[in-house]
Amino acid sequence: MGLNLGEQLKNLRESKNMSREDLAKKMNVSRETVYKWENSECYPNSQNLLRLSEIYETTVVKLIKANFLTSQIEETVDKREENIFNILFYIGMAIIFFGFLLDLLFGLSIFFVILNILGTLIVCFPKKLKKHIFHIIIVFKKSFN
Repeated sequence: MGLNLGEQLKNLRESKNMSREDLAKKMNVSRETVYKWENSECYPNSQNLLRLSEIYETTVVKLIKANFLTSQIEETVDKREENIFNILFYIGMAIIFFGFLLDLLFGLSIFFVILNILGTLIVCFPKKLKKHIFHIIIVFKKSFN
């Protein structure tokens, strides 16, 4: 994932071999303000962004774009993760129902118990399951490369 605005400001300052104190003096702000910018506790106003872009020899658009893209990526990842959890929930419920159906129609109690446990694990622990599924996919892909 890309850097957020705070991380980018810190990297730019360090690439110029400047301390927070040096930057604070150039910007006419406190060292604590620079610290807050770099740790995303607050953001520089438009005048300060313009001054930072001059000091770091970049554009305001590049500074803001990095932060915007990072937040967009994080939002997309959150939505995808939520969709995965929803899908896993319905899969788990379907497995539980299927086990119940097998028991009801054919008297296969062992399948009811096994599928009920499996479905419950999927419904109750989707984050751990997602982690294992992605690990299996990565290993599977590596085996074909």
